[in-house]
Amino acid sequence: MELALIGLQKSGKTTVFNALTGGHAETSAFSGGKVEPNMAVVKVPDARVDKLSEMYEPKKITHATVKYVDVAGMGQEGGDATKGVPEALLQYVSKAEALLAVVRGFDDPLHGAPRPASDVEAIHLELIFSDMAKVENRIMRIEKQITRIAGREKDAMAMELAALQRILPALELNQPVRSVEMTPEEEKILRGFQFLSAKPIMYLLNTDETRMAPGAEGGTIPTVPGITDAPQTATASLAGEIEMEIAQLTGDDRAAFLTDYNITEPAAERIIALSYELQGLMSFLTSGPDEVRAWTVHRGATAPQAAGVIHSDFERGFIRAEVVSYDELVAHGSTANAKKAGKVRLEGKAYIVQDGDVINFLFSV
Repeated sequence: MELALIGLQKSGKTTVFNALTGGHAETSAFSGGKVEPNMAVVKVPDARVDKLSEMYEPKKITHATVKYVDVAGMGQEGGDATKGVPEALLQYVSKAEALLAVVRGFDDPLHGAPRPASDVEAIHLELIFSDMAKVENRIMRIEKQITRIAGREKDAMAMELAALQRILPALELNQPVRSVEMTPEEEKILRGFQFLSAKPIMYLLNTDETRMAPGAEGGTIPTVPGITDAPQTATASLAGEIEMEIAQLTGDDRAAFLTDYNITEPAAERIIALSYELQGLMSFLTSGPDEVRAWTVHRGATAPQAAGVIHSDFERGFIRAEVVSYDELVAHGSTANAKKAGKVRLEGKAYIVQDGDVINFLFSV
């Protein structure tokens, strides 16, 4: 999973990046028209992987991972969005599967009190304008070319034009692409554009410890109608400076810090869990003496689709899956014992994989 951290300037976005990754990155910025983003890959915490590793003592242990990409700040805080996401950032942001939009929630000597509602709207409009420019430019090119071609090429271009014309009115009303109901065929046609407003997004308020205290005001993202309530949109909060310190501690020091600040779960773990929920993701597991591993799939994935996450040959040659729930496997102590107890099931192509399934795929190619 790849997540891009975006946000307006002075939002403390790189502090949040360090809080989520345990890194020591400096602010990502433009230089000579180019941008050098901060990147880090972190393991997805999963106690099930740890427990199965104790059981099997495998040669290799592989957690699911999240890649965070922290790009330079967009626009100006509290200002009007008019240009969209800078071209220099698009190559990084477009590849992400979801966006974490960091919003300032702390007082700043130069910029005063936070204005999270207006900043959320500004970020939203940056994404909308970027997508609208892409749609309008492509429609113009198609309209110029379509009269000069024929046959299948013309039919394909006509279908693309129709799909683009379906989402343009929504963008003109400042509605994200993900709010438009599309057919599977339209989704396939538009997938290559990597529209920013088509991606799931979490608005993440970067506040301070005083606002995160129970009962304090300003510790949450305010509701912005048409934006924070749009499909595949979530909100969350964290105290970036404090969480950055936590992420760089280990052992007893970390535990003591969490206790002192009455934090039950570090933001690094909480935001990953929320990101999985936002995108409708879950994990299934494979286990044995060679490797224990967590694999990420979308909820509702069939057994062959889950097999394809491991290798395309597994999906193409899928025969059946041997499935046992994590809880049953742990309760019986081994796959052999779970089989004896009748807890290992043989499932076919229609089986819908469940979170925490431990699966062995049988295939032939």
